[in-house]
Amino acid sequence: MRQVGMGGRGRGLGCGCLGCGGSALLVVALLGGLAWFFVIQPARSFLAGWQGPAQTQTQPPSGQAQPPGGATSTGTANAALTRQDVQQFVRVRRKVRDALGSSFTGVQTVWTDVQNGQNPNVLQMLGVLREVGSSVGAARQAQAAALSSEGMSAERYAQVRAGVNRALGLPNVDFAQAAQALQSGQVPDLNSTVQSGTAQERALVEPFRRELTATAAAGLLGL
Repeated sequence: MRQVGMGGRGRGLGCGCLGCGGSALLVVALLGGLAWFFVIQPARSFLAGWQGPAQTQTQPPSGQAQPPGGATSTGTANAALTRQDVQQFVRVRRKVRDALGSSFTGVQTVWTDVQNGQNPNVLQMLGVLREVGSSVGAARQAQAAALSSEGMSAERYAQVRAGVNRALGLPNVDFAQAAQALQSGQVPDLNSTVQSGTAQERALVEPFRRELTATAAAGLLGL
């Protein structure tokens, strides 16, 4: 009778020449590499282009008329939306849209899904970040220059953008914040919740509704 040696069945399924422990480590290393190249690196590259010098100007440029009442156009970041705010926002958004160039198309595709009530997923977000990686820096520079020209702070611009989105019935989804979360190893919040705007906000935005709706996708990038 033929005897089977103890080593005949010594290797379990899935254990290579490195042994089961070595194979597991190899899989972990592979997954870590994939996460780096397809998740962390796109987020880092996007943020490297997105992050620029802080926009802190609170006074209008030289030669620009002071707003009525002696207040600057920046005002308090949380102040109610005004007609001047919306007009300034429209002009800044035009510069941002032009600077994004052809990469705006991919952002617009994802934004259309968001408008239809679909929460974007991480893969869609990473696809957008990779596509706009080369142009987001130029868009941020264009935004900073436009804000300086308007005498508007970045903080006030963000508040106005939120008010415009509310008036248009659009969700506030910010891929820049999501990229920061990914870079920190956190799960980003991509919920596309919609808040209702006030009657005043809707009235102020209405003259620019078509243009602002067409460029709203830039808001996905925190622009």
